[in-house]
Amino acid sequence: MTSIASPPPSSPPVPSAPPAPSATVADAADLSEFGYDQQLHRSLGKFASFAAGFSFVSILTTIFQLFGLGFGFGGPAFFWTWPIVYGGQLLVALCFAEIAAHYPISGAIYQWSRRMGGEVIGWFGGWFMIIAQIVTASAAAIALQVVLPTVWSGFQIIGDDPTLTSTSGASNAVLLGSVLLVAVTIINCVGVNWMSRVNSIGVTCELVGVVAVVLAFFTHAQRGPDVVFDTGLAGEQPGYIWAFIVSGLMAAYVMVGFGSAGELAEETRNPRRVAPRTIRMALTVSAIGGGLMLLGALMAAPSLGDELAAGGMPYVIDSVLGSFWGKVLLCDVAVAIFICTLAIQTACSRLIFSMARDGRLPASKTLAHVNSRTQTPIAPSILVGVLCIGVLVVNVGNSAIFATLASVCIILIYLAYLAVTGPMLYRRLQGWPKGGVAVDSDGRKVFSLGRFGIVVNLLAVVYGALMVVNLAWPRAEVFDPAGEMPILRWAGPICVVATILIGIACFPRGKEHPKPVSTAV
Repeated sequence: MTSIASPPPSSPPVPSAPPAPSATVADAADLSEFGYDQQLHRSLGKFASFAAGFSFVSILTTIFQLFGLGFGFGGPAFFWTWPIVYGGQLLVALCFAEIAAHYPISGAIYQWSRRMGGEVIGWFGGWFMIIAQIVTASAAAIALQVVLPTVWSGFQIIGDDPTLTSTSGASNAVLLGSVLLVAVTIINCVGVNWMSRVNSIGVTCELVGVVAVVLAFFTHAQRGPDVVFDTGLAGEQPGYIWAFIVSGLMAAYVMVGFGSAGELAEETRNPRRVAPRTIRMALTVSAIGGGLMLLGALMAAPSLGDELAAGGMPYVIDSVLGSFWGKVLLCDVAVAIFICTLAIQTACSRLIFSMARDGRLPASKTLAHVNSRTQTPIAPSILVGVLCIGVLVVNVGNSAIFATLASVCIILIYLAYLAVTGPMLYRRLQGWPKGGVAVDSDGRKVFSLGRFGIVVNLLAVVYGALMVVNLAWPRAEVFDPAGEMPILRWAGPICVVATILIGIACFPRGKEHPKPVSTAV
């Protein structure tokens, strides 16, 4: 490849300068080696790539929502599930970083899994991820109901009870979430530059918010950091390890989506170098910031009892910051929810585009069309927005089912990750990567696990399999806490089987792939 100097990274919130024509040509030539033309607008720099992964994880959104889940099961000592899950996910991220350096193509999970495991595994890896991202985007959008009516009662447009489980609260949540989904769909349709600008500004606000929360918690600490060794009420019962394992679901729900930088590879400058770095960075920055938030909340909480389990992070924030500054922070959380939804929808639309471009989905021709003016696939963005709103409507009829769907979709994400790391391990044992370390458009070597590849990959597969079992385990206290629908405790296995069966019906049988790949080394 031609040796070209990399363009300078973009700085938020100022839009990045257009890349040099020669750099664009080099990246397009790199993409053409995989049989694809450069159709998408390649303009994203390092920060924008990082922002895609960081905003998908969105610790300010997810920890705000899920703190009570972890604390309620494991007490303050649930904190240790955070570094444990980070360690496991880092193994996965390292595998993703290496494969992203070899295959910088949109639709990362689909493209990576098919190149490692063949067409069937690749298709189902992409299928699992599409379903999971649609439900995850819906769950992120519905979180506005938890925030906005608290900031201003005028946001409670339907009825007067903002509780998500009430009829008026559920209906209002669907309304607010639908407005949000329409907004992010419009942004995605306008073009990747607008998406990048909004996302970069939002990530900057979220990072500032995380720092502010951590400082506020630590400066109002009522106990020392040794609180993380307190097992709470759960530790007074026999079998605490079981409660500890269940509390780890909180961290497992949060630390996903860090691979989104790979989904935008065809819109990123020098993706062979940038994507691997930002995949690792998005996970690590999220883990550090989230860990400090958890520790600070446990140190600053007025009490470590039922109030904290029920009130979660908002209870601590309100007691530490008071009404005014608490509402300011809630506005920042609302921004985080917005960019989280935007990032998930963007990743999902690029995944659908990548599969449709290969003719692997119904209505592929329409879904693979790239608008000549915006250089973005508009139909997938609209489809994702419509499907997300459809999922939101479930919350009106039964909020327990919606909460269960939001939990189950994380299982599908971990299965999609296994569709990459599992076949990748098999290929390694056969001698992958053949030909040595990949190079970027400058001819420089990019990220590689080298001689540690087999060990890291093996541990990533073992970790992923254990997490799938833990997430899908039929626990009434997780999937049916009210005890009204016992079948919901089996929601994990049922939804996985249903997703596979629907996938079999949609799988393009008897249709030859236009760009077949060989899994031989």
